Formats: sequence, structure tokens, C-alpha cells
Amino acid sequence: MQKKIICNPLNLEYRYQIKTGMDNQAVFREAADPTMLLFKDRYYMFVSMSGGFWHSDDLYAWEFHETPELPIYDYAPDVREINGKVVFSASKRDKPCSLFISSDPLNEPFSSISTLFPFWDPGLFQDDDGRVYLFWGCSNSEPIRGIELDADTLQTIGDEVVIFAENEAEHGWERNGENNVLAEPKTEMEKLIRQHIGTKPFIEGAYMNKSAGMYYLQYAAPGTQYNVYSDGVYVSDKPLGPFVYQEHNPFSSKPGGFITGAGHGSTFKDKHGNWWHVSTMVVSVNENFERRIGLFPCDIDADGVMYCNQHFADYPFYLPEEKRKDMDKTAPEMMLLSSNAKVEASSYEEGHEPEMASNENIRTWWTAETDNASEWIRLDLGSVKEAQVIQLNFADHKRPLPEGWEVGAVEGFFNEKRKILVKPQCTAFLMEGSIDGNNWFVLKDARQTGTDLAHDLICFETPQRLRYIKLSNIKLPLDGKPAISGLRVFGKSTGPAPDAVIEVDTKRTDERLNIHLKWKHVEGADGYNVRYGVAEDKLYSSWQLMGKSNLNFSMVNSASGYYIAVDSFNENGVTAGKVHFVE
Repeated sequence: MQKKIICNPLNLEYRYQIKTGMDNQAVFREAADPTMLLFKDRYYMFVSMSGGFWHSDDLYAWEFHETPELPIYDYAPDVREINGKVVFSASKRDKPCSLFISSDPLNEPFSSISTLFPFWDPGLFQDDDGRVYLFWGCSNSEPIRGIELDADTLQTIGDEVVIFAENEAEHGWERNGENNVLAEPKTEMEKLIRQHIGTKPFIEGAYMNKSAGMYYLQYAAPGTQYNVYSDGVYVSDKPLGPFVYQEHNPFSSKPGGFITGAGHGSTFKDKHGNWWHVSTMVVSVNENFERRIGLFPCDIDADGVMYCNQHFADYPFYLPEEKRKDMDKTAPEMMLLSSNAKVEASSYEEGHEPEMASNENIRTWWTAETDNASEWIRLDLGSVKEAQVIQLNFADHKRPLPEGWEVGAVEGFFNEKRKILVKPQCTAFLMEGSIDGNNWFVLKDARQTGTDLAHDLICFETPQRLRYIKLSNIKLPLDGKPAISGLRVFGKSTGPAPDAVIEVDTKRTDERLNIHLKWKHVEGADGYNVRYGVAEDKLYSSWQLMGKSNLNFSMVNSASGYYIAVDSFNENGVTAGKVHFVE
């Protein structure tokens, strides 16, 4: 039986959203703020602005289920099992928020059971003793709060408790901006937002887990549109605290690689007892809320430290079929074979050249001049290689505003209008392979599938020997032009891995919130994975780089010293670097 392979961002039929506002009209896909729940042996995933939920038996094949009875425009849905039933809540700032319940979400519609106060980014939690708590907060001026709810009525009892607030003065990763550097606003909308909310980071997305008698209250910062969007955690031996900041923080982060971001999510155990973290990944080109979903291995170590393995986290990996044995591996199961590929296309728009389909950046893409079926793009790997997996990533390039198909409209932030599209769309293509560039064979014919995957994953039972990959007959939703942000080929090569990085220059700056790293490029390296942690045997986090041999490392906490290793990699493998300590 073939092992199941997934690759981030997850293959889902992400829903389209239309926004019309002050600066622009945008058509983009959005799924974010995921809550994952294992309920009666089935996984349920609720995300913002979807009009329903995805469900799966195995974390591999997902089906969508509409929920017209739930508020589609209330952001950051939270779903937890309470007293053997599924309870749903979501965010409203200025109106009371309702809780909804279902004993069987696939067959029983949710019904409203109680109404609480206005809140944003809720997180419900039922303790082992049956007591229920609600945590909430999404602000750059207000803290995360918590309160107990009556386990039967789900009404508030007792007083609300202030848990924690932003602390960018000590937590460098909480600082606003790309790479934790806040740029000057460029558009009128950006200027209005800056004037309205200032420059402080947002602290949001509360989510609670309990393990070995300890409570892990997670939160996201600094903003959903940034590559450094991450999740941190505070720990306590009581559900309402006081909580202590975990030194290893953020515990979930992905600031580099093909797609970045790993913030505002939830943590759960699968059927085999493995911990996972599911969170928001960033595109944010057509609109700040253009986002995707990522799924990452997670664990709590023997010392009680919560952490994720996000090394090469947008490379394909096998889903475990039992208790995980390789949580701390530092190399992916398949390497990227297409990082140095040459790309040609039938045509392109200026600024969206063919090579943007292979530059390992989801925020740039190739776009054809027309939407004709005759447009094509071709990848040359340079030599014949054995491909195990191809990830195909489509982009939404200047999609036209469609008429109708919306569930409804909502007044959004700063008077923009938002709508969700629910009419089925279609993504079609023909993918072919070749050894010599003249004789072609079909790798996947998706011209009639009727699916709408923004990220398709083609896995081969036996590796395919090929040098060239060609896409043609491309049809994207809403009659848009063909646009590819990533044509990524993975497999195993037998050549030499690169040399090791031994010497690294380090300099701590910016009130100890940054560490400047610099090293010499080593022979054979396509890129580097900077691993780091607060203990020599806990280099849990990383920052992946392509074609660079320096990093202004901004994800650090001022009070901590760091152990850092720069691993080099190419299509043949990963070579671990020497570990350095930075006081």
C-alpha cells in the first residue's frame, strides 16, 4: 500500500472572496485561523470565511461540508468538544457572540445555544474535571483574557482574568513587519490602518491544550500578512494562570522558504497519539487576508517544552501510520530537484516572467499574456532525474470581479465590502513529462476533473525518470489568465551533498532582539537552513534561505542565549552545520 504524502500548503478547495474598498478591488482565496478537532474518529477543520468546514478520515483526503446555519462572516472560528458535543464560536467585535452546538456536524445542523459578550478570536477549552473556560483577544492594545463558563449552560461564571499582553520589547518575534521590520505605508488603505491602529503588534488567536497536568495557552503575533507570523505559548499549572512565558518561543514559525507563516492555529492529537499544529500560511499579495493552511508535526518534549518540527516544512512528507518515531529529523524525506531549473513559456506578462514559476517564492508568479488554451510553460531540470512528487501551485492574477454567486455581503474593516463566492469553480491542466524534450508522456490529465485546487500534488507510485515537465491547456477559475507561482519537483538524487558550514560570524544588536549571521557560501549548496534553539539539544526552530549566506535573525527573545547551526542543502541532501552559541 502506497504511503500517503502531503505537502504544505494543504490541498483544499480554498474559497474565493471578493473585496471592494478604498484602494482596490480584489479577488483572492482565503482560509486561515484553523481549528482542528478529532471528534468520533473523524477530523473536522473550521477556518475563517469558508461557509462550512472540511472533514477527513486520515488528514489526507478532505471533503467540504456547507453550514448555512453558521455565521459565515464571523472570523476566527473555534470548535471544541464539550460534554461529548461539538461547540462552535466565532468573532464579533461590536455585537454579542453566539455559541452553536451539534452532536453530529455531518448530519445535524448546528443550533444556537447561548449568547455571550462581544469578543474576537475565541478559544474554548474543557478541562479533565469537566469545567469549561473561554479565552479571547485580538488587539495591539488589549491583552488575552480568560473566564470560566458554566459547563451546562455555557454562560459566564466568575470574573474575567487578564492573562498576558504583547511584549515586543522582550520578544523580538512579536515585532510588526516583514522580517519584524515595519515598512512605511504605501497605499491610502495602509495609511488609514496605520493611523487607526498604530504600530504595535497584534496578539491574537488564543488556543489551549493540556498535557501532563500543564496548560499550554497559545497565541499568534505580530500580523497575519507577514512572513514572521508565528505562534507562541505561555504555560501554567492552572487553567486561568498565572502563566509563564515558555523560553522556546515562538514554538511555531516558518519565516523562510517557498511559503511562509505559521501563526494563529490549533494543536491536536491524531488517532495514533501524535501531536500536530495546524496554522495560517501567508500569500498576502492580492490582499492582506490572502492566506492558506499548513499542517506541521508538533510535540511536547520530556522537559515539557511545546515545539514544532518545521524544517523544510513546505516539502512533501509521509503521514505517519503509527506513533511518530522521527519527530526531530532535520532533513526532508524528498529534496527539491527544481531549484536550478530553466523555464520557458509560450508568452508572459512583463514582471511575471517564466522563471517566477521556479524561484521558490509563492508571492511571485509566471502569467501568460492570454487565457487561451494554447498557452504553456515548460521546466528543464538540466538532466534526467527521478521525480517522486510534483507540487503545482496556481496564482490568482488580476482575477475579474464576478457577478453574483455570493452567500451575502458584509461591511468589512474601514468600509470595504466583502463577499464569499460559493459557485463551484474549475481548475484544469495537462501535465506532461519528457526525457529528451521531443517525446512526451502524460503525468496528469486534469482537463476534465472538475476540481478547484489552488495547490495540486501529483505523487507517483514509482519515481518518474524525466528532464522536462510541460503544462498546457491551463484553465483557472473566473476565466483568469494562466498563472503559476510554483512548479516544484521533488525526489531523491545520488550526487554529493554540499560541504558543511563550519564558521559563522555573529553579532547581537537592537537591544538583543536581532542576531546578524554571516557565513561563507559552501561548495554545492543551493540554500541553507538556519536551525536555532535555547539549548544545544533543542534546535527546534529554523529559517530556510535560498541563495543567501547571511541572515538578520529577528525571531529572538532578549533574555535568551541561542544555539545556532547553519545546515547547507542541495538536491542530494542536507549537511548539518557546526553548532555555535550566541550569548
